[in-house]
This record gives sequence, structure tokens and C-alpha cells, in this order.
Amino acid sequence: MTLDAVLSRIDADLPHALDRLMALMHIPSISTDPAHAADCAAAADWLAEDLRAIGFDARPCPTPGHPMVLGKGGETGPHLLFYGHYDVQPVDPLDLWHRNPFEPAIEDTPRGRVIRGRGASDDKGQLMTFVEACRVWKAVHGSLPARITMFFEGEEESGSPSLVPFLEQNADALTADIALICDTGLFAEGTPGIVTMLRGLVGEEVTITGPAKDLHSGMYGGAAMNPIRVLARIIAALHDADGRVTVPGFYDGVPELPAEVARQWQGLGFDAGAFLGEVGLSHPAGEKGRTPLEMIWSRPTCEVNGISGGYAGSGFKTVLPARASAKISFRLVGQQDPLAIRESFRAMVRAMLPPDCTVEFHGHGASPAAQMSIADPAFEKARTALSAEWPNPAAFIGSGGSIPVAGHFKEILGMDSMLIGFARDDDAIHAPNEKYDVASFHKGIRSWARILAALAA
Repeated sequence: MTLDAVLSRIDADLPHALDRLMALMHIPSISTDPAHAADCAAAADWLAEDLRAIGFDARPCPTPGHPMVLGKGGETGPHLLFYGHYDVQPVDPLDLWHRNPFEPAIEDTPRGRVIRGRGASDDKGQLMTFVEACRVWKAVHGSLPARITMFFEGEEESGSPSLVPFLEQNADALTADIALICDTGLFAEGTPGIVTMLRGLVGEEVTITGPAKDLHSGMYGGAAMNPIRVLARIIAALHDADGRVTVPGFYDGVPELPAEVARQWQGLGFDAGAFLGEVGLSHPAGEKGRTPLEMIWSRPTCEVNGISGGYAGSGFKTVLPARASAKISFRLVGQQDPLAIRESFRAMVRAMLPPDCTVEFHGHGASPAAQMSIADPAFEKARTALSAEWPNPAAFIGSGGSIPVAGHFKEILGMDSMLIGFARDDDAIHAPNEKYDVASFHKGIRSWARILAALAA
């Protein structure tokens, strides 16, 4: 199979590929807002129709929430499952956008041309890089180089409530040799990465209740227990002086980083000073004795994401609040058990409650970490193919974030995932003025064409 002809056709067809992406971006498929349910259905229909146009047997599949899209194409070669999501984040605050979020356009910036609009990078632009690679391959050769199952979700940005049941009910149709996921980013400018480890996530909301109502601090201060004081003591106890998490059993199942992986990460030339300097910081604040890349890729964390209680408005109010709350997240690695950590954390909090105080917990998801085995030759084939397209060699990297679908693929479908994406750190994926560099979109299509050729060889 001639790759050069495919790459040349991708270059020539780029304006049409951009037009198709912006047509999809026009659809306001905000999955978390019930008012946009019809828009999510419209996006699913658009994708199914587009896949059918390039020869896939494709259809939207109803769920209790938003539709999934399934498409089958190709007759020979390895079986590849490609995953992306067509739903997008809400656009608030709308007044910070420079243009209508769902009227996308190409803009010239000091760093080059960008596609501006909601979903440009997360994940419509990324999803379409793979679709466009398949489109061109089919146009040039008349057939796909592999058996490909397209799987597009419509609820990723709203917690994926329908995902696990759908995977379980359609396991035979979805199980492949390997999954390809395009919802990550470049390691650095000109350096692509294949993510082989993702942290899991446990979210907890804790509410401490003391008195039956807010009290005057002059009348009751000292005699009445203050829930903010209790909450502050609990939060302060979550880490020791070396930055380690103190929840009992928290480090059960946490592996040490293999020496060969550590050496590869050291060779990436990661600049911790620049990384922190971009956000106005200068000193790593995690576990002592760990490198910054270890802190964000291969070590577990506990972070306080929000605190509320008492009076926080303008001026001053001497209130002793009845309730105080905190939102706390745990990022997990290795074989850490998210449910065991949740229960251990809750037991720790209950043990620290003084008399006259009660606690309520509200969980916000619990997913384990995912780690891929790069012993599969497909990983090295993909890495070599990526390296041929970009200025710098591709690397196997970790990710501090959590992409639960990769863990679900491994647990339910029994297969590893290759996470390859072309987003940049400044794409503002959940913020106003989201963008996707035209160069990233273009090279993403070329990259997938190269990877398809390599995996089919």
C-alpha cells in the first residue's frame, strides 16, 4: 500500500477537511444540558451519515442518555477500535468568548492559523483527524488498510452514565485487537506522545454539620463547635510534612516507576521551572524525593478542589456557620482500589469528628488507574510512525489526568488502548475561546494515516 499517495491527498484535501470539521462544530452538542438533547442527537446523526459516505456501516445507537455512534468498515488486517466523543462542554461564561462558540472560523494568530470554537480540540477536531485519515485512505486505495470499528460517545463531558452498560451489552461488536483513543495532547511543541498510563480518580464532597443554625460568634463563639474549624483540621491532616497522603492504606497498590521508564522520562528534557513558571509558581509541592514528572504522571495525589461555609460575601459578618463543605479529589495510580480509598477516607473523617458534629458524604465518581503494556508490538510500530511525521521522536508518556474509558476498555473488553492526541496545552479546551491549531489538525490526519499503514503492515 502506497503511503505517499495518501499523504499527498491529505495535503490537497485539507480545506475540505476543515469545512467538514466546522460543520460538525456548528452543532451545539452540550451533553450536560437537557436543553441540548436534540443537538446531541443531531451530532450523532451527522457523524453516522459522514461515516456512511466513506463506506462504513454506521448508525446512532440509542441509550438512556445521548446516542452512541457505531461504524464498521474494512475487511482485512488487524481489528482496530477507534474512540472519540462528539459532546462538548458548556460555553459559560459566554461574554468571555470573542465570537459565537458555535460559529467556528479559521483565525490568524501570532502562532499560526487556528480553528476557533467549542469542540475544536476537545474532541471534535481530534475525532475528525482519524475519520479524515480513513476517508483519504479509502479514496486513494478503494479500501481501508484494517478492519475498523468507529465508536463515538455523546456523554463524555457529563460523566458517561451510559458508557459501561453500553460496553457490556455490545462487547462482541466492540472488542478488537487494540483501541485507539484521540483525546490527549502533544508532550511538547513538535513532540508527540503515546500515553501508556492514566491516573484514576475518586471525587468526594464532605459536609460537616454542627449547630442547628448559623450562630452569632460573639454569643456562641468558644462554647459552640465551629464546623469550619473541624473541616480545616481534617484537611490539614490529609498530608504529612513530606507531602505524602495520610489516608490509611492509601499507598497500597502503588508501584515504583520502572528504571527503564524513568530513564526515558529523564530524556524528555522536561523543564519543571518553565512548567510551573507558566502559572506563576516556582517550587514543586508534591512528595519529597520525587521528580515533577513522577508527581504528575506516576504518583497518587489528594487535592482540595473547593471549600465553602459561613459568610464569604463583601464586607464582614461574624457568623458561626452551621455547615462547612469541601470537595476533595484523589488521583490514583497502579492497582489502587478507588472504592477502598473512598471508604478509608470516610472512616478517617468520621474518626476525627468531635461531639456535636455529623458528616455527610457525596461521591463524585470512582475509577481506577489504567496502565498499558507496551510489550505489544503495535505500540512501537505506532511510535515509529508518529516519529516519522513530527520534528521530534515520539515518546511513551504518562498523563496526570483521567480518561476512564481506557480503563473500561481493559476491564470490560479485555484490551489495551493506545492514547494518541494532538492537542496543545494552550487550546483552552474547557474554557472560553477554545481553539485547535490548523497545523495540529493537519499533522494529526497525516499521523493517523502513517499509523494505519504501520499497524496494517
